[in-house]
Amino acid sequence: MAYDERLSARIRAHFARRSGVSERRMFGGLCFMLHGKMCCGIVGNDLCARVGPERYDAALTKPHVRAMDFTGRPMTGFVYVAPAGLKTKAALARWLDWSAEFAKSASPSKKKRTRRGARPIVRRRRPA
Repeated sequence: MAYDERLSARIRAHFARRSGVSERRMFGGLCFMLHGKMCCGIVGNDLCARVGPERYDAALTKPHVRAMDFTGRPMTGFVYVAPAGLKTKAALARWLDWSAEFAKSASPSKKKRTRRGARPIVRRRRPA
């Protein structure tokens, strides 16, 4: 799935002076990370904003916003904002600032640990 290149350029311009911002392909689109934590992204033409559980209900009351249901179930803390809700620079900045504020305060994700003494699976070739 392709993503909106113009929207990605607008997001890059917004985050140009902020340190710690990186990009990663995710969700079949593009994801912007802030110090290694997901901040926002683009899926198709929609902005995926990570607003957090505290602002989730308030975000859903805004025009052109719907719950992020990428997996088939709504993901609390994430919303999709349609292009109509991002027409002005100020409107986009509001969503990006909310997302960056949450990403800045979010705790780091827990990495999966392997069992102590576990060995990686090695596939052996059979002799010819």
